[in-house]
Amino acid sequence: MEENKVLGIVAEYNPFHNGHMYHLSKAKEKSGAKYTVCVMSGNFVQRGNSSILNKWKKAELALLNGIDLVIELPTIYSISSAEGFSLGAIKILKSLGIINCISFGTETEDFAALNNIASVVCDEPKQYRDLLNAELKRGLSFPKARENALMIYFNNNERYANILNAPNNILAIEYLKSLKKLKSTIQPIPIKREKVYYNDNTIVDELASATAIRSMIKDKQFGDIRKVVPIATYEILSKEAELGNTIIDLSMYEKQIIYNLRKMSTLEIAALPDVSEGLENNIKNAANFTNKLEDLIRIVKSKRYTQSRIQRILICALLGITKKDVEMAKRVVPYARVIGFNENGKELISKIKKSNPKLPLVTSVKKFKDSNTNKIYNRMLDIDIFATDVYTMACKNDNIANLDYTNNMIIL
Repeated sequence: MEENKVLGIVAEYNPFHNGHMYHLSKAKEKSGAKYTVCVMSGNFVQRGNSSILNKWKKAELALLNGIDLVIELPTIYSISSAEGFSLGAIKILKSLGIINCISFGTETEDFAALNNIASVVCDEPKQYRDLLNAELKRGLSFPKARENALMIYFNNNERYANILNAPNNILAIEYLKSLKKLKSTIQPIPIKREKVYYNDNTIVDELASATAIRSMIKDKQFGDIRKVVPIATYEILSKEAELGNTIIDLSMYEKQIIYNLRKMSTLEIAALPDVSEGLENNIKNAANFTNKLEDLIRIVKSKRYTQSRIQRILICALLGITKKDVEMAKRVVPYARVIGFNENGKELISKIKKSNPKLPLVTSVKKFKDSNTNKIYNRMLDIDIFATDVYTMACKNDNIANLDYTNNMIIL
């Protein structure tokens, strides 16, 4: 076993709970890793929502609970589909040049099945592509069409039946696909989730999903929260809730989103990522018809467009992100923006600088902006900065702009 193995984790930690603690300790145990690097989404997250805590608080929780170095996943990837999210994160982990393995949660223990599916979606053999197009022509959402196409491709083998509709499995398949696509030597270490799954709303023993915990925060059930999160999470969450800095969900930006959609032309809406087949007309009509985000989503949602996808489109409308931005981000290996580290993390930063001296490692946004000449990095960083500026509009306390320039990295 390698002496100083480094484990990579991709997470939202929205918020960091006992399930994350279980995953992290199992991953360290299985990998034998001495160090852990987390690529973490910032103020807006992949399921098409705002983060319950700002990115610095999430980084602090990650460090307090066993992560050594936290790197922000740029906003443009963190609010992409599972494919864009995973590819952006794996590109960063690979570029650090020090990561030996990556661990992620799954709902299945059948790793070989996940790997078989990842190979098909990575290589896209003609038979699979034809099946997928036929399913999409039926008007199904991409995840559903893909699930059906893969089931037919694998001859409706029972082994694959329950794998393709579970959110952690879907992300796991995307991580594996990205590793294959980038020809990475990083070793995957899947860990089966225990007792509760992604959208479960129940508490089982000391475990609850992040979805359930966010509902508890909304209903101020801090007694229940105490049972299902580490003490550090509980203390920071209750303090931030008291200060009015917990952002429950996207509805806190309802007015801004609807204002933007009413101001935008249908052509501008059509230029948002994930908008296709005339969806811009439905979005425009819905925004003109209601002031309520919940109603807007209900009106636009259909068999083809899942709620998460619509919410991601709405975040792009809120932040001014276009299809052109997404295409641009696909062309680069992103910068690695350090949000926080501990003593081990400090060591890792030196190792990264040695291993990949050309990597744009961002420890000061101002210094990076002053010296960087790469237009794509500038645009991506501008999106990150603006995302924080918009995020703070819903905070009662940390409500000023430019926090990306003024907030220090979290150093434990």
